[in-house]
Amino acid sequence: MKQHQKMTSPTSSSTVNPKIKKLLQMIDWPTPPSTVEHFNFSTSPKKSEYRLWNPQESYKVGEKLQVVITARDHYGHPKEYGGDFFRVKLHNPVLKAGVTGQVNDYGNGSYLATFLLPWPGEAHIHIILFHSSEAVDILKKKRENYPEKVYFKGYFYYNGSGEVVECNLEIKGKDVCKYRDPVSGDTWQCVRPKKLPCDSWIHHSMGGTRTVTNAQEDSLLSGSVTFQVIKGSIPPIKVNSDNSSVALTANLPPCKPGLESPTPSGYYYLNSWVSLTCSARHFPRPADALACLKGKDIHMFGDSTLRQWFEYLEMFIPSLKRIDLHGTYKSGPLLAVEPNAGVALRMRAHGLPLRTSKTMVADLHYESADLSRIGGGPQTVIVITLFAHFTTYPVMVYLERLERVRQAVESLLSRSPQTTVIIKSANTGSSAVHISDWLFLQLDILLRATFKRMAVTIIDVWDMTSCHYLPNNLHPGPEVIRNEVDLFLSYICPK
Repeated sequence: MKQHQKMTSPTSSSTVNPKIKKLLQMIDWPTPPSTVEHFNFSTSPKKSEYRLWNPQESYKVGEKLQVVITARDHYGHPKEYGGDFFRVKLHNPVLKAGVTGQVNDYGNGSYLATFLLPWPGEAHIHIILFHSSEAVDILKKKRENYPEKVYFKGYFYYNGSGEVVECNLEIKGKDVCKYRDPVSGDTWQCVRPKKLPCDSWIHHSMGGTRTVTNAQEDSLLSGSVTFQVIKGSIPPIKVNSDNSSVALTANLPPCKPGLESPTPSGYYYLNSWVSLTCSARHFPRPADALACLKGKDIHMFGDSTLRQWFEYLEMFIPSLKRIDLHGTYKSGPLLAVEPNAGVALRMRAHGLPLRTSKTMVADLHYESADLSRIGGGPQTVIVITLFAHFTTYPVMVYLERLERVRQAVESLLSRSPQTTVIIKSANTGSSAVHISDWLFLQLDILLRATFKRMAVTIIDVWDMTSCHYLPNNLHPGPEVIRNEVDLFLSYICPK
């Protein structure tokens, strides 16, 4: 579900580069007109409601369904401003079908959810208030003003002595060791050890989280008002077929780089993802997947949501065997090979910041630095995802990181244009103050915009994780991963 808003820009500085300013405008989000004096003035999932807009006696596959959402506070009064974050979908549990909807904010407490009707049969409306506008305002302020709410540990060793200190992208007010990757330019800081030199930094790990909210803010982010279903009285929509479901996918192009996804980018039917972007394939047998990957050198750079692809392929293809590189599993590097088919599958966590267990610093590579060392070619496949570990920082941090990766990808494609580059979008499935779907959505919009019009593929995992019948989870279950990997393979082997 993509939600587009109108509001004041996050920065009004005239010194902002025009390209950056345009990107920031894409993630503009309404701000409540004033500080909410009491929890009861915030949006209530129990009092809010929805109704059909221009209801019809019958619907056909391929038509649009529109639903008006009215946000109300806990007293039942209609809200007079926008900014609520909804996630909406149509689904059919019997058919194991689902599709996301598009939400438009009128700015006055009313919202219009628009759905494609892609399958014949019943379609149930499912609308969730993920965060009230008041909660979103808290998330935005904590993101920009409290980057230290998640911190890390640096382990220093030298001549038999050791120290553990706090590390982060930036540490203010303390004497620090500063590190800069000579290739990518990415930087990192650790509090200077009392007795050991800066170059004795050996290991990195997650440190912890700090409380940055007060009691009022906690109430607005509490489970009673977060990710709550808005109950409706609309019976299931009955959708008739006139072969329009076939027409939806009849003239789709082969899966290839540079395609822009429609809204929605696809839907689930009988537990299988039907792409509306390209004529995607499914790979039901290990032999089918292996034949597609034959001769391929695959490099994955990302987080645990991308590592799920590595794990799926390793389990699905029995002859694909892991080589023990004696690294930390969560961050890698991981390597699996199939010598007879000439397949090498590599996975490495993206560079810092990275919430992970204790890991050798030497094993943590910035993705743009590694990309500069890959020759590329028709046998090379690059997969990248960057989102979950960047939600705790001001959005400019993410934009700067994306730009470095974009330049590295552009350079790779310039020297080896036949290289396959795939960008995995953000998942859904989290609601904490430092890692929430609203924060994911903001970064996902920027990710897609950064790589738009490049000869790369963006796989819309946002849609795939937001409308499946499985419970909301940042790390979705096997059925979702299977469909994600099938779509990934479709871009490697479109025919």
